Amino acid sequence: MEGNIAQIEYLVKEMLEENPELFLVEVRIKPTNNVKVFIDGDRGVNVDQLVHYNRRVYRRLEELGLFPGGDFSLEVSSPGLEEPLKLHRQYLKNIGRYVEVTDTEGVRREGKLLSVDEGGIVLEEETGQGKKKEVKQSQLPFDRIKSTKIQIRIK
Repeated sequence: MEGNIAQIEYLVKEMLEENPELFLVEVRIKPTNNVKVFIDGDRGVNVDQLVHYNRRVYRRLEELGLFPGGDFSLEVSSPGLEEPLKLHRQYLKNIGRYVEVTDTEGVRREGKLLSVDEGGIVLEEETGQGKKKEVKQSQLPFDRIKSTKIQIRIK
């Protein structure tokens, strides 16, 4: 399974070289040989691009014969909102959005992602309401972040 994941990652990264705006986030293979490939882009990824790469990856997997008898299914998609951010490039493209960060001790914080650098993120958090409302900025190093998920805010 691990070998197949590495081969598929290599294959997809090679294909994505033609479009440097796009990048591979993750490859997962379930015991049922359901292969999930998550692709994202610096400005997002559209359905036509996902369909294009789905067809190409599927064809290559058949050619390579990684799954005996062609017994596999393939999904190429962008990571959904339920998927945590995994790569530095994902953090960069989401600057200005609201996120929920869970630290390594299980403490959750919500706020606006203000900036990202090699070491971590800056989060703008609001506490209180009305006259007691306070806005503070917190720096969170990546090695203290367990997960970060995008939050949808409706105004």
